Amino acid sequence: MTDTAIRSKPDALARDLKAYHKALLNFARGEYEFLYGPVKNEFELYSLVMNHESFQWLRPLSGLMATLDDVLDTKGMQLTQRNVDDVQGALGLLFSEADSRFADFRAGYTRAKGDAAVRETEAKWRALLNSMEA
Repeated sequence: MTDTAIRSKPDALARDLKAYHKALLNFARGEYEFLYGPVKNEFELYSLVMNHESFQWLRPLSGLMATLDDVLDTKGMQLTQRNVDDVQGALGLLFSEADSRFADFRAGYTRAKGDAAVRETEAKWRALLNSMEA
């Protein structure tokens, strides 16, 4: 399989994960605003995401996405099935009850998965991920 053929699905997955992350971030913002009041602007939101404990559960997904973007943006890098397998494995660990390192993420995800935007964006990236396994 060519690099272009392999690259198309991780590129689409990166796009879908960004939409999912945005939906999770909006949910976390809503939780924060319920407890502490409105976030005044995007600069305040950025500071909160980077520093406030209410948003720390999102960091493992943010890190995974940053790594995926770095791999996809590396000039001259030929993607292989191994790269695809690595992404699938990392996402599997993030959602696996067996891995306690990501328990905070899963707790936040459990709260957020009732949100319509979270469900919709999750369904998109999961469908794409399932098609990568076929």
